[in-house]
Amino acid sequence: MVEPKLDATAVVRHRLPVRKLFAASVGNALEWFDWTVYATFSIYFATAFFPSGNDTLAQINTFATYALAFFFRPLGGVLLGRLADVKGRKPAMILTITLMAGGSVVIGLLPTFHQVGWLAPVLLLLARVAQGLSLGGEVSNASAYLGEIAPPSWRGRYSSFFYISTGSAVLLASVLGFVLARTMSRADLNSYGWRIPFLLGGLLGAIGLWLRRSLAETEQFQRNRHRATKVKHPLLATLRHHPKAVGRLVGLTMLSTLCYYTFFSALTPFAVKTRHANDVDVFLALSIGTALFVVLQYPFGLLSDRVGRKPQLLVWSGAMAVLTVPLSTLVAPGLGKLLVVFCVGLGLYPAMSSLAPAIMSELFPTALRGLGIGAWYNLTVAVFGGTAPLVISALSAAGNPTLFFWYVAVAAAIAFLVILTLPETRGSELR
Repeated sequence: MVEPKLDATAVVRHRLPVRKLFAASVGNALEWFDWTVYATFSIYFATAFFPSGNDTLAQINTFATYALAFFFRPLGGVLLGRLADVKGRKPAMILTITLMAGGSVVIGLLPTFHQVGWLAPVLLLLARVAQGLSLGGEVSNASAYLGEIAPPSWRGRYSSFFYISTGSAVLLASVLGFVLARTMSRADLNSYGWRIPFLLGGLLGAIGLWLRRSLAETEQFQRNRHRATKVKHPLLATLRHHPKAVGRLVGLTMLSTLCYYTFFSALTPFAVKTRHANDVDVFLALSIGTALFVVLQYPFGLLSDRVGRKPQLLVWSGAMAVLTVPLSTLVAPGLGKLLVVFCVGLGLYPAMSSLAPAIMSELFPTALRGLGIGAWYNLTVAVFGGTAPLVISALSAAGNPTLFFWYVAVAAAIAFLVILTLPETRGSELR
């Protein structure tokens, strides 16, 4: 008896479309490179755009500009998220990378306060506003794109590429900071060295734009675009028809954004300016911690596809609630202590970041996905993440820096309670 032949497609394992994933993610990487460079190199250019004589005040003003730009992220999330829901993910993602790269080039070429007075911080703010609008649309649209092209049982693994790209970009920014700190004098860094990463970001942006032009639109969007065009008052519709999704997104994002901006942005100037750590040691520890963050993304994305979303999220939020304050006591001179801080914090974070696009995509239907994520994710990031460097700088100046870490620990406890209410969505079909 002849046994029936199996259809070849039945035994072929699913293969990751690596080229498509990197084409989608490279733009996000460049977005975050430009965004992170501002915070990372602020210790060098703060006095370039604000009056000299009071370094602490200049640093606070620089972070105030950083925080203010965050409040344009929700607007970018609404406008560009709605554009993505109605016109497509691809055109929205092309627009976001153009805005971000343009803002980076402008900052790299800006005149200083000494040259043009108060026009310098005004121009800096305008460039940051353009980047804020851009990033507001980028996170939601890239997340939606990755979620929509993924098979349901592989969505965590596809999702992990979002922060593989983000972590790689942040790693590049921190390594660049380490190299420049080792090879240039402090005077040269303060004078012109800080401009190098911004101009490099503009160049990389052009490459990212070229790569994104090759992306195809998602089938999920094509099937649902007519529904999106019929939605009236879409922002109100997210609250009226999906209030639990909005609340859960806010609760998760509150801790996620505080973790991100604490370890990737706020701790660098805090360690150097307040705890008097060596800047080379800080950049090296951040670079090693970031490399660990990148390496763990895919394994955690795979794990979430196997065991579920909730177990990882509960471990992550519970650990942050318990460990944040003790870790803060190790932010001090000495490479060993700094390595513990960055490696523990950034080693735990992939339990959340690897599956963040998957979780967010699973919260909203396709017709509202871009706007739903864009509006509420970015509003939460603006309120909590955008103010993190400013809050830690202000509390340090007031002599109470430890309060900031208690603030993060409380956010972790709240997130833990929110995660308990989440339904398990591993392997679910997108609506």
